[in-house]
Amino acid sequence: MQYGICHLSIVPIRVQPDDCTEMVSQLLYGEHFKVLESRKKWSRIRVAHDQCEGWVSNSQFIFITEDEYEGLASGPQKISSDVISHICANNGMLLPILLGSLISASPLLNHSFEGTVVAGENPKSSLIDTAFLYLNAPYLKGGKTPFGIDCPGFTQMVYKVNGYSLQRDAEGQSKQGEALSFIEESEPGDLAFFDNNEGIIDHVGIILKDNYIIHVHGHVRIDRLDHTGIFNAQEKLYTHKLRVIKKIL
Repeated sequence: MQYGICHLSIVPIRVQPDDCTEMVSQLLYGEHFKVLESRKKWSRIRVAHDQCEGWVSNSQFIFITEDEYEGLASGPQKISSDVISHICANNGMLLPILLGSLISASPLLNHSFEGTVVAGENPKSSLIDTAFLYLNAPYLKGGKTPFGIDCPGFTQMVYKVNGYSLQRDAEGQSKQGEALSFIEESEPGDLAFFDNNEGIIDHVGIILKDNYIIHVHGHVRIDRLDHTGIFNAQEKLYTHKLRVIKKIL
């Protein structure tokens, strides 16, 4: 088994070993992974944080040893909590990194970091403060950053920045936590899941106080939430049908 780490700001993970194929997720700085299959220009990987699998270009990561991988996986997790910050390489060059990058990896990469980090688990109330940092971020399928993000990427990153792990897709996240019977039982920071006409869960958002929700629909936005689903006041219609409320924390 081989192992790798992302030493760049953002790297796409694709469904096939081709730059023109769909992006299923992204690697942020410091995220590490197992290399399941290696070809001349591409490698199929499994990300340590959420077990997401896909293909990355060999020119966009570096290999590490198994001991280094295990050290990152088992050691304390330090996460960048600024929308944009910088890593300083040993040659003095600056590398911009984004909210949710794994700063724990910087010593291994001979990089230094002087920005704001989160270490350990934050209180549940911090989830909302983090969610607002992504407000108005544009929708991007497979995205995980304030410059492009999808709905499960949004909820996953908000929880990650605060020290908690969620799966990469909405259906996987819906299997975590405790189901609630009514919206009235929920608290800010709980997750609401929504399904399509086939009954497949394909959307998720973070519940706010006073029956509002923050989620990704075109961009990260705030809408009304009730027992039917998400009501978009501008469009004057329900855009998503509520399936279940889950308490993760």
